[in-house]
Amino acid sequence: MSPLPATIPALVRTRVRAAVRRPARLTPEETASRALTLRLVSLLLQYPDAELVSARDELGTVVAALPDTPAAGHLARFTDWFAAQDAEALERHYVETFDLRRRSGLYLTYYLHGDTRRRGMALLTLNQRYRAAGWVTDGGELPDHLPVVLEFAALAGPGGGEAPLRQHRRGLELIHTALTDAGSPYRHVLAALIGLLPPPTEADREAVARLVAEGPPEEEVGLDPYGAHGAYGPDGAHGPYGSPGPYGSYGNGEFAPPGTFVPPTPARPTEGPR
Repeated sequence: MSPLPATIPALVRTRVRAAVRRPARLTPEETASRALTLRLVSLLLQYPDAELVSARDELGTVVAALPDTPAAGHLARFTDWFAAQDAEALERHYVETFDLRRRSGLYLTYYLHGDTRRRGMALLTLNQRYRAAGWVTDGGELPDHLPVVLEFAALAGPGGGEAPLRQHRRGLELIHTALTDAGSPYRHVLAALIGLLPPPTEADREAVARLVAEGPPEEEVGLDPYGAHGAYGPDGAHGPYGSPGPYGSYGNGEFAPPGTFVPPTPARPTEGPR
């Protein structure tokens, strides 16, 4: 789309752009199909524990029954690979891809705010959005964990439900780029999601290029109330299924998710004079 003439008042230009980027009105059938696709993406981006691995055939059947869309094609390519791997290989690939690489971590506010005070506020705001919509998470993950954001989008619908995905479009593009560069089959899952969002603008592309070159902002601070044990329980459970995850207890500083503040071990009290 060619740039709008500078002679058009700013307010009109803004509203025209908003109208151009707004998704078309969906039929009830399209809305239901979109919600199912978002739920599938959410599920496929979760840790491949025994429950998820045992459901591979069922997942493949559901994906094959989706309407013939680019998103369905991407998901089919992923589920074909997913079904062919053994459980240990899937777990190892997931940990190496999402837990040990910052560029492909699944915590969206990190890409927008980095390790800054703004990230803590963004997490709080996102959790408040969920509660305002009548949705209370189980506390097993940070509210910006992509599978959590996707589940909210599926439940709340294309408007307000998908707003966090649109807000973090640049982070999603960066994750997809990192997965593509690494040759991970998870790139197909991100491609399916990105295809549901409005096309990126030139500003989006430039911002992603800066993120690739420079990384997110840096400012080491706490993320209360989402600090130690915010994403995992004290027993180190990984995700909503409650299976043991690769992080262990990150309150002890082991493999903390990107941008998570890990408090130092308290010093022993100084003894006074006897």
